[in-house]
Order: sequence, then structure tokens, then C-alpha cells
Amino acid sequence: MYIMPVQRRFQGTQRDKGKICQMPRMWQDFIEMTLPRIQIMPSETGTLVHDKIQQKINAGCQIQNENLEEVCQNAWKFSADYYNRSQVALDTALKQVPAYVSWRSFDPGDGYHIDERYAALPVFTKKGIRKHFPMGLLPAGRDIDVGLASGEIEFEETSGTTGEKVTNIWYQKWWDASEKASWKLNSHASQIAYDDHREAILANPPNVGFVSDNADLSIENRRLSRFLFLNEKTQPSSWSSEHMERMIAELDEYKPDVLEADPPVLATLCRYAVQRNIAIFKPSLIVLTYEYPIKFHYNQILKVFDTPIASSYGSTETGYVFMQCEKGKYHQNSEFCRVDFQPLKPEHGGPLLGRILVTTFNNHWFYLVRFDVGDLVRIEESGKCSCGRDSGLILSAIEGRVTNVTWTCEGRLVSLRELDNTLSILKGVDEYRLDQVTQGTYVLHLVSQRQDKHRLTEEASFVLKQLYGNDARISVVYKNMIRPAKSGKYHVSRTLFPFDINNYLLNSVSAQE
Repeated sequence: MYIMPVQRRFQGTQRDKGKICQMPRMWQDFIEMTLPRIQIMPSETGTLVHDKIQQKINAGCQIQNENLEEVCQNAWKFSADYYNRSQVALDTALKQVPAYVSWRSFDPGDGYHIDERYAALPVFTKKGIRKHFPMGLLPAGRDIDVGLASGEIEFEETSGTTGEKVTNIWYQKWWDASEKASWKLNSHASQIAYDDHREAILANPPNVGFVSDNADLSIENRRLSRFLFLNEKTQPSSWSSEHMERMIAELDEYKPDVLEADPPVLATLCRYAVQRNIAIFKPSLIVLTYEYPIKFHYNQILKVFDTPIASSYGSTETGYVFMQCEKGKYHQNSEFCRVDFQPLKPEHGGPLLGRILVTTFNNHWFYLVRFDVGDLVRIEESGKCSCGRDSGLILSAIEGRVTNVTWTCEGRLVSLRELDNTLSILKGVDEYRLDQVTQGTYVLHLVSQRQDKHRLTEEASFVLKQLYGNDARISVVYKNMIRPAKSGKYHVSRTLFPFDINNYLLNSVSAQE
């Protein structure tokens, strides 16, 4: 999210220092809705401050700098280096990268603050990657054939569904550096010697690792340098007892410093261990990634592990964007990316809830500017974290993918996190999936060992009607297990009809590619 300090952002409209600045309409709307929670710090530090303010913005939405300075406290800080990286990435893209040449007409120019220049640009999507791949995403002077032949880069296809799949230019050196920088944002991760630590990975192999559904792979065939891939099967529902006990034994033998895991996959193993009272080796850190960790899965993991757990957020295209600190909040990996925040309309959870656009830094083989990663996040309202880190954007939560959004009977947006908070009060549930068939019609798929299914159905219907409305038509279907899609990802919630998230943003999007 980039809301500029008044004196820097609105250069050219400011009269004299200490006098009044007139704000563009888009920022007036944001501030008016977030009163009395948000203050704008009139300084040269690049700081947005969330806190209760003592002064109202007048009818013309003008800000008295000298009065605000008396009540503001620093919160989000972006260094001069961060702004320099933002400018270098943008200028290089507009001048040297073919995919963004047409964006020059949107750029207000060098006379404007870099944040205002970014805000004026279109949104880049996977459709844009497919359209311009690979040559259109390279800056001048980069030879794709030389990079491929040397092994410095390779082509990597994501594991999305057919409509979401995209091929990226994979630059391993950049990816490793992005991950290493993100680990500094968690005290447990920062204590681990990143370059030579032992790491086990438990995920669905279409996302990472080696696929072999028809035959078991030996541990030698699942090792790659210091990494051990525990699972080669694409459907956890097909896991045998022997397969799960093999994974448990390998963890004990390998003794990894870090266990990187997809939450639903790790939860499956944890349920098995709890049922059979089997202890599992505890690494120094568990990093949850790949998917949103619903509370049922998280609690199942906690029954087995008392290890520190952190969620890492990013994507194949953008690298590591946020890291959850030891206090539970998410901090921007500002050394390697810029994040622009687009709030939703207030009737849909804004302005603290919104989507993010990511611009990558330092990846000289693959330029992404204002890339829509397809996720919703919640801004930390206080602007602070008790861990003490204050560089970059702070989130209180990742709210799930846009494709996980559902809608109340009255048409209000419901994020996966809001749905998950509602369903998490149910007892005896292993996992779930919610399909919204039409506006007002919902099918909840439940996995539960409870015998009183009729009572559980009543409880689930009751809490869902509280969320979606009394007119909601709820069906509950019981399953032995929720199966992932072919992509290897679990669609925990989804609508079965189309919608355009751009229609629910506070400010309309001028263009999208």
C-alpha cells in the first residue's frame, strides 16, 4: 500500500511549507472512510500512520501539516533505497521492457512522486505474461538463449488450473536471495543458517517435488541437494499407512532444521499421527506456504508440533512477498518487492481489506510491474507490530485468494478468512469446502468423524446463515476426504458463477493487461 507523506506525494500542488495541500479525490475518499483510524504523516520519511487522530479533516478534505505533526507517530517506513528501487524498476520497465512500452502514456512523468506514477499505471496479470512471454518480459541487453544455455535461468510452469497456468522465467539465484531476505523478518527463521540448513518439504508434488503415483520413489530419488521431498503422491486420499509411516520415519532420520509444508497435506499426516499416538520429529521451524492455512488444519498441526510456525506468502512469479513474524503479523519483504494496495469499497470490507499488486526488484530476467497475484489482504490497523519491525507494509492477515471469495444473500463480499473464522467454531470437523452455486445457494462439504451428523448439519447451517443471511439455502454433504484439484491446490471456497473483483474496488481500474 502506498499512501505518500503529504509533502512528498503532492509536490507541485503544495503552496508553502506548513501551509495547506489539496489532495486528489482518490485519497480523499480513502481518508474519509478510515477516520478516525488513519493519520497521514507530513514528513519526508515515506510514512503512513494508523492511529486515532485528534483532528478532523475539514469539508474540503485539506490537511494542516503543522497540526497533524503534533499528534502523529511513525508507523510504516520506506527507505530512500526502497523508493530508488521502485523508480529503477519502473523506469527500466517503461524504457526497456516491451510488455510495458504501451504504459508510457499512463505515466504522469518524472515530475511526480514515484508512488503517484505507479498509481496511474494499469494492472498486469497472468494474461499479460502469457501474451508477452518470454521476449516481451526481458529488458534490453538480455539474451534468453544465452541464459537458458548457461543454466542461469529456465522456463517454469506454475501448477494452476488450466485457466491459471502460466510459464515463467525461473531465476534460481534471485529466488534464493528473496527467500533469504524474507527470513530476516522472523526471529526463529533468522537464527537458522540459511545457506546450509537441512530442509524437508511436505506438499502436493504438482506444486513442488517429484510426481509418482504408480510407484514409490526411493529417498535417493527424492533428494535434491539439502532438500528432502517427503511425498510423491498427488492425492493424500490415496496415502496408505505404510506411506505415512515412511514419511514419519524419514523425518526422524533426516532431522531437518526446517519443515516446509502445505497446510492441508501436513494436517493429513498429523491426523494420522494423533489417531495412532505416533510422535513425529520436531524441526526448529515449520514454514507453512502454498495455500491458506484454515484453522482446522492449523489446530491439527498444533496437536503434533510445539515447534514455532510461520506462514510465508508469495508466488512463483513474485518470489517472497510477506513473512509472518514471531508475533503473528505479516511484514513486507521490501528488499525484493514493492507492494501496492487497492482497498475494497467499504460495503465489502474496505478500506483495510483489499488486493495487492506486486512489483519485483532485482530480477533482471523477468520484469513484473503491478502484478496482480490474485489475493486479498488486511492492513494492520495500528500500523505497528510488537516485534519491533517497522520497515515496509504490515498486514494483520492474509485473507485468501480472490477465487476463494463468496457472497452473502445481499451481495456483500466474504473472504476465505471470514468464512473460516465462522466455521472454525464447529467441533469435530477435519476439513471442509464451500461451493456457492448461485446467489443465496451454498453447498458445504464436510469431513468429520462425529457420529451425530444430523446435529452437526444443524450447527453448520446455523452459523452459515448467520454469515450469509437467513434466506441462505444451505446443503451439507459429508465426505471421507476433500480432494485437491489437478493443480494440487485445495479450493476451500469458491463461487460457481463469474464475477469481476475490479467492480468491488474503492477506485476503478483504468486498464488491465
